[in-house]
Amino acid sequence: MPYGKEFVDLDVKIPHEVIAPNQVEVGDESQIIAESLKEPVATESLEDFVKNSDKILILVNDATRPTPTAKVLAEMADILREHEDIRFLVATGAHRGPTEDEFRYIFGEIYDEFSDRIFVHDARKDEDMEYLGVSSNGTEMYLNKMVNEYKNIIVIGSVEPHYFAGYTGGRKAFLPGVASYKTIEMNHKHALSDAAQPLAIKGNPVAEDMEDAMKVLKNLNVFSIQTVLTADHGLYAMVSGDLFKSFYMAVEKANEVFCAKCSRKGNIVLTAAPYPMDIDLYQSQKALENGKLALEEGGVIILVSKCRDGVGDDTFLNLLCSANTCEDVMCKIDEGYKLGYHKAAKMAQIGVYAEMWAISDLHHDTIKMAKLQPCTDIQETFDRAIEKVKEQGKEPYAIILPQGSLTVPLLE
Repeated sequence: MPYGKEFVDLDVKIPHEVIAPNQVEVGDESQIIAESLKEPVATESLEDFVKNSDKILILVNDATRPTPTAKVLAEMADILREHEDIRFLVATGAHRGPTEDEFRYIFGEIYDEFSDRIFVHDARKDEDMEYLGVSSNGTEMYLNKMVNEYKNIIVIGSVEPHYFAGYTGGRKAFLPGVASYKTIEMNHKHALSDAAQPLAIKGNPVAEDMEDAMKVLKNLNVFSIQTVLTADHGLYAMVSGDLFKSFYMAVEKANEVFCAKCSRKGNIVLTAAPYPMDIDLYQSQKALENGKLALEEGGVIILVSKCRDGVGDDTFLNLLCSANTCEDVMCKIDEGYKLGYHKAAKMAQIGVYAEMWAISDLHHDTIKMAKLQPCTDIQETFDRAIEKVKEQGKEPYAIILPQGSLTVPLLE
């Protein structure tokens, strides 16, 4: 099982299934990138896009995503160098800005050359935002001023299943990527819906709001680059061109990797948030959400995540620790929504459904406040879960997700 950048052995002596992203055949990464940029979907080539744009803004993901931004930028470098007015904007959403190490992880070999042209989105800086309109769902679109100022936008993203937006990538570069805190909050409130779940786009109010909100950005000239990775972060596919067409084509490729068949649910689910998605508890929650899909009601789900930066956004933890039970958490959310509450809601829903245990570097008191039971040793914890299931008069059956943040179990 992954823990941070290392691995921990687990000896499993009960009936079980290991559910992981599918092994797919990977070609030459440079060739995949080069061909995609030369032959985009429903737009001109990247080279022509750059030549025909007076100024360009490139939106890139922050370090919480495994997007191979550095590899893509390295392939684009010669074309970008020929342009006089190119800026980069790190689409952090509501996350913090990158550290120096994270800047180098994101930009790779071009970082030193272009560092003076790199900017970081801060959702909380209202003075950096511009009002562009409202979606049909009522989400007011306040976006970073640089987007409308530059108008010619290159988006570099990665597409994988997302626990409430259906999938990452595509339109997410704008909302939540470079949106104001208020806009993100309005959009993410829809995550409380039962229809907001992995793989769901049609009928998912979060995904539909993101797409609808893009209509207020119809005057933008966008060249979209959507990557699809393997579980170990190799490049499986890349689709460039029109924002929506490239996204939907990448979704099909993502399903080939991340949707894994599962013969039955388990009364024990062990799910890991692998590096870099183990950055904090806020991000690691995705591993719990995917794991729940393979969990029997009344069972035990065990989260394995280093949580290197701690909790993350405090809003959801403050809500969780302000209530005595998971049922109380759901009642408080009904009284009024704040950004981060969707995380608390999703965790509370699991806590009502089953027991939640966690192995991490977080202080045990912090884990308890998040309504999880703190544990230390993976083997000892797993064996204790087996004994608990036996005490309930059931035969233990485990579903193990070593890449829980990236694996969507599909019951056969």
